[in-house]
Amino acid sequence: MMKITDLTGYVLLASLLLGATAQAAPAPAPAPAPAPPPATELALRDYRAVALSADGQRIAAIESSKAGEQPQRPHAVIVVRDAANGAIAQHIDPCAVCSYDKPSWSPDGRQLAFIAYDAKAGQATLYRAVIGQPQPQAVLSLKGVASTARWSPDGRQLALLATVGARKLAGAVEAGARQVGEVGRDDDAQRIAVVPAGGGELRLLSPDDTYVYEYSWTPDGRGFVATSAQGNGDSNWWVAKLSHIDAATGALRVIAAPAMQLNLPSVSPDGKTVAFIGGLMSDFGSIGGDIYTLPLAGGTPRNLTPDYRGTFNGVVWRGAGLLATALIDSQLALVPVDAQTGPSQAVMLGELSSSGSDGRLSFSADGQRAAAAQEDFTHASHLVAGPVRQLKQITRDNDGFAPQLTVQNVGWSNEQYKAQGWLLGPLKVAAGKRYPMIVNVHGGPGAAASPRYVGAGTLIHELTQKGYFVFLPNPRGSFGQGQAFTRANMADFGGGDWRDILAGIDAVEKAAPVDGQRLGLIGHSYGGFMTMWGVTHSDRFKAAVAGAGVSNWISYYGQNGINQWMIPFFGASAYDDPAVYRKASPIESIKAAKTPTLIYVGERDVETPAAQSLEFWNGLRAMGVPSSLFIYDGEGHSFRKPEHQRDLQQRTLGWFERYLK
Repeated sequence: MMKITDLTGYVLLASLLLGATAQAAPAPAPAPAPAPPPATELALRDYRAVALSADGQRIAAIESSKAGEQPQRPHAVIVVRDAANGAIAQHIDPCAVCSYDKPSWSPDGRQLAFIAYDAKAGQATLYRAVIGQPQPQAVLSLKGVASTARWSPDGRQLALLATVGARKLAGAVEAGARQVGEVGRDDDAQRIAVVPAGGGELRLLSPDDTYVYEYSWTPDGRGFVATSAQGNGDSNWWVAKLSHIDAATGALRVIAAPAMQLNLPSVSPDGKTVAFIGGLMSDFGSIGGDIYTLPLAGGTPRNLTPDYRGTFNGVVWRGAGLLATALIDSQLALVPVDAQTGPSQAVMLGELSSSGSDGRLSFSADGQRAAAAQEDFTHASHLVAGPVRQLKQITRDNDGFAPQLTVQNVGWSNEQYKAQGWLLGPLKVAAGKRYPMIVNVHGGPGAAASPRYVGAGTLIHELTQKGYFVFLPNPRGSFGQGQAFTRANMADFGGGDWRDILAGIDAVEKAAPVDGQRLGLIGHSYGGFMTMWGVTHSDRFKAAVAGAGVSNWISYYGQNGINQWMIPFFGASAYDDPAVYRKASPIESIKAAKTPTLIYVGERDVETPAAQSLEFWNGLRAMGVPSSLFIYDGEGHSFRKPEHQRDLQQRTLGWFERYLK
């Protein structure tokens, strides 16, 4: 239901609330970089798409700096650094109006490949940069979108995912194509393509009726292992299959079609075994599940981590074994996994968020060294690198940014489950005083609210500055407690997960100076649905903000562009079991609504169409409930225009100030 890029959570609310700048797909082309800020103004450094070279000596990342309230998203460049000390070796920026996709190291560590996207021209360009040489080479350009450049094992070819003549940016969170003409006839096809590393003709390999989501080379360079599905790419990821694609002919062979969502497929060094993360996941990119293996020749996937009390979010072959990362309760962990016997003792990395090219980390070829961008609620993003069990901070650009709030890890039990969440609050509180609190429900539901730096000017910062606490619960359905917990709200949206949230609020009220008579509720996507559900099933909240929510699951089933996701979560289609859909529909209980509610949505939202927000708004008006609906022009499920993000933040803050103060 909601796409989660890399670091957990909530694509739009992460940027709105926490100041995140990471993106799942190429962003609209930024304006030319503004004049440098005054020397006295700190610039917040952002690091994305961190990639460690095979020998562990160099790091490449997409970096940008933002100071104050810049009118546009800052232009990002690719920066090459020494992995030992973070010293900058090279800046790579061949296109001042482009956004860059994640860089990829050549096997010898001497070259980088990456894709630049010019949104205005609708053109993607594949570049090859030789380290130490000033100008990268444009290997090819195509009309459309492209991503995920990867070197062949011998370094002679480059592969990429290409959508020639794309009608929209890749991914269901992006703004949908206009629904005019014969709908559903011309779906985009994202295909594996290859080109000689020195330049030449692009060969589109995978079938033209199949959408490829992820891929990696086989060690012999003769093919690829991929997740793919026929038909519409936005909708069919939930039924994607594990496939092998021949590098010479493009022939596709299905390896397995398990009844689960698949991510991060890769092949063992001996070329015999495929590993992937499988589980109940809300959207492509929202990675969480168990680790599975099966023969490349085909077969039944074997779960290496059954009943693991955590959620795996990264895995890669290194040597004869696997290196994985997992969210275990509130902490990120590194977990070595033997392909025969399963997981070893976890190395706890801390209560933080981390991102790298191999999931949450990026590893050297021998698996002995790693690198990543890491942050938490009170420490801004920085690069770490070193031996996998002794990562150290190697950049200090953001050391001048002080904590903006307090953080408390809150755990509680409800029914048979253990849940966890985060309570963020003002730096200073007065003795004996009680403060209003906003409950922010993450998207997903397969996701988790995890630590991201809260910078000045973000919504959470503004709220805590004005004396609010903000509670980020991870109820059943979330990642972090194992697959049984993630699956516990199947066909029960608004049931046990909602009771977990209410129990979490009770726990917070006992642990912090929160005024239970001044509670607000906010969420986006699944969190938007839970907000609509909350105001129709509780009178505890005095104000609410519902973003991109679902008010009527029956009508939603026929409106959205991704309805394949609903079968795993509801157990059947709305046509086969309408009762379970009606039971979870907030509109069915609209007469109970009393909470003033601000509703917002993107005009071209594929995942949660604007009609759902319109239906809920009309219901609230019929009940005489104070409400406001704002539909943002041209936006999809994730808002990309900075002016819309700022407007939404101002509306949200004003709404809570009006009804909670």
